[in-house]
Amino acid sequence: MKIFVTGGSGMVGRNIIALSQSHNHEIIAPSSKEVNLMDFDSLSSFIKNARPDAIIHCAGLVGGIQANIKSPFDFAHINSLLGINIIKAALDNNVEKVLNLGSSCMYPRDAVNPLNENDILKGELEPTNEGYAIAKVLTARLCDYANVQYGTNYKTVIPCNLYGYWDKFDPNHSHMIPAVIRKIHEAKVADADSVEIWGDGKTRREFMFAEDLADFCLFALSKFNALEQLTNVGLGFDYSISDYYTAIAELVGFEGEFTYDLSKPAGMKQKLVSVKRLEHLGWSAKHSLTQGLEKTYQFYLKEHC
Repeated sequence: MKIFVTGGSGMVGRNIIALSQSHNHEIIAPSSKEVNLMDFDSLSSFIKNARPDAIIHCAGLVGGIQANIKSPFDFAHINSLLGINIIKAALDNNVEKVLNLGSSCMYPRDAVNPLNENDILKGELEPTNEGYAIAKVLTARLCDYANVQYGTNYKTVIPCNLYGYWDKFDPNHSHMIPAVIRKIHEAKVADADSVEIWGDGKTRREFMFAEDLADFCLFALSKFNALEQLTNVGLGFDYSISDYYTAIAELVGFEGEFTYDLSKPAGMKQKLVSVKRLEHLGWSAKHSLTQGLEKTYQFYLKEHC
């Protein structure tokens, strides 16, 4: 299968490209200099010439809670335009399959956990990342509408939070786990007595190793007709923020204390996705939290220290 991976330089895209080497697929992952996904004509022309059998749409502006609060327009505008362009260009060029990557941010802030795919658009979104969430909901709906109106086979998977190889470790742009890895590593190097946690540490999150999501994406393409229109991809269990800090501290060897800044935003209290549809497909993640953190920390030491 010839697969066009958007966002090939991002964490998920790079994991898909690396893992696909063990599969019999031809991966096309042009850089932003080769194809500007924000320019519809450029994108459509590329797809017309490349003639991929499938598109995995991973590209997007991503970031942690600080970035989402600071730049809601950018997160809404850029991710919406990317989704609109990808789905329309796929339609215009008769691409057979589109696997669109959504986000658990799509779920209502007050949805009951574990989050069920049928709960999308059943309530108000979490304000701290609303712009990003709206863009992700829009792209998923475009896939639905294309299927209804044009008989296409475009589907959306909704990953839980991710971390892993090729993650961003810049504290101004990173998600929680890479930010905590860097913060605790630097605290150990500086022989600091304490590390600060935003909020009370009781907020719960489900984080999956990104290579496992890549594995599912390639698996999904081989089981595409069995996929529901929306499918959560997660672990089915979660940990508190304090649990993640403790696990990373043990891995890094930091023996100081944690302090809590209750004035800082902590986001939704829990975002645990239902994995019933995954279980029906016969797929589950391969890495435990300890295994994933160890691989991610070694990647950080190799690439950023």
